[in-house]
Amino acid sequence: MTDDATRAAALLKDHRASIDRLDAILVYALGERFKHTQDVGKLKAQHDLPPSDPQREAQQIARLEELAVKAGLDPEFAKKFLAFVIKEVIHHHQRHRG
Repeated sequence: MTDDATRAAALLKDHRASIDRLDAILVYALGERFKHTQDVGKLKAQHDLPPSDPQREAQQIARLEELAVKAGLDPEFAKKFLAFVIKEVIHHHQRHRG
């Protein structure tokens, strides 16, 4: 293996290790987020509030788009990601009503 190839392999290994750590952080952060949204769902069910809050969702989407821009992430991707998460949260909230 050439010096360049050895350096490239080492860099690749480092990048992959960072990606693995970041994936773990994302999974644990989502787990923590869902713990809170499940509590919100229980509160909404106990007080007969709707499982969806379009005004809050719109605020969160706008906030996430802004954060995405600051982080150098495509805001459309961030918007799709949050929409996916919100859909799952609403699904959980609806289950608390059953």
